[in-house]
Amino acid sequence: MTSIPTSYYLSLSAVLFCTGMLGVLIRRNALVVFMCVELMLNAANLTFLAFARERGDINGHISAFFIIAVAAAEAAVGLAIVIAVYRSRGTVNIDELQTMKH
Repeated sequence: MTSIPTSYYLSLSAVLFCTGMLGVLIRRNALVVFMCVELMLNAANLTFLAFARERGDINGHISAFFIIAVAAAEAAVGLAIVIAVYRSRGTVNIDELQTMKH
């Protein structure tokens, strides 16, 4: 049985990260921006896990676990902020949300 080379994992990770980065830079909807940040965090996880698989140690898995925990906290706090902003302003468009004052 052949093994998938690490370069394939790293290439996929780079594509995912660049897709997330472009989404953060181009899109103006706060929910889409949060999803793109999550995509970037998953690309970082894939990189850690690919190197952990290549080296045969557990350090990459531990790092990926902490990134997943941070991503979950970011999603919870981010969605709470988006819901609060939508209730007060009626929109989640980033261009229309220039100040925190109402």
